[in-house]
Amino acid sequence: MSVATSPCEAAAVPLDRGAGSVVPLRRPAVHGEAALSLRHLDGATRPADLYQRDPLSLRLPRPARGDILEACLITTSGGIVGGDRLDIAVTAGQGARARVYPQAAEKVYRSTGADSRIDVALTAEAGCWLEWLPQETILFDGARLRRRTTLDLAAGSRVLAGEFLVFGRRASGEQLARGLIHDAWRVSRDGTLVWADALHMDGDLAAPLTSPACLGGATAFASMIYAADDAASHLPALRDLLPAEAAEAQHALTAVNGLVVGRFIGEARAVRQSFGGFWAAARAALAGLPPYLPRLWQL
Repeated sequence: MSVATSPCEAAAVPLDRGAGSVVPLRRPAVHGEAALSLRHLDGATRPADLYQRDPLSLRLPRPARGDILEACLITTSGGIVGGDRLDIAVTAGQGARARVYPQAAEKVYRSTGADSRIDVALTAEAGCWLEWLPQETILFDGARLRRRTTLDLAAGSRVLAGEFLVFGRRASGEQLARGLIHDAWRVSRDGTLVWADALHMDGDLAAPLTSPACLGGATAFASMIYAADDAASHLPALRDLLPAEAAEAQHALTAVNGLVVGRFIGEARAVRQSFGGFWAAARAALAGLPPYLPRLWQL
């Protein structure tokens, strides 16, 4: 009897023990949804609407003293398999202040052909502060992921958002040799597109991941966007918050169309440390918030 060792694989069960014939049993694809709307009421940020559908779930843990409302996103299936789809929407109303983050790293397992999709829609209304703080999305060899993050900004809103990719399970000796990665951003201000960006690799991934002209052997890649009416004016101060570069991790910030865009690249553990450290310092400098990450992010 042959049994798959990964959630993305079909378990092969004999029809006839003598003949040894097998039939694949496949888990049907899932479509998870999570939608959260926040409003500012009576001096505090409160949930206005919350919708969730398995395998996505939202929790509102108690924030640290002096911090803002927190929402924690949980994927109860333990990972994403080819054909799965996750739709996430967060709306921060006028004056709302919140930080949204996943409970743990997301795992994208090997696919037998179908693409996994993650769509994240962030909407920021006037006067709000919204953080979309990522943890790692770990791509197993053979994974096929299409992720799209859209950010709709109103004048007077402020958003700090990011995404974080890890290429393969290096701790298990696995290298990402094949699959699909399509990680796209679209940012609009008052209905006008101001930033569009996509990382796209398909098929044989060894060359782009190792080429000096592309990722140069990096095992992790994170992006960060700070969007505000005056974001570009904060570029020098934000650059001063970046940690010193090392062989294991490099990073840089630039300003594009009034946005500050950051890239963090290198060894996964070092990127996590530099990215997280910068994020904590940036939220303190930009919004006067405690320079700490959520407890779950530090586990």
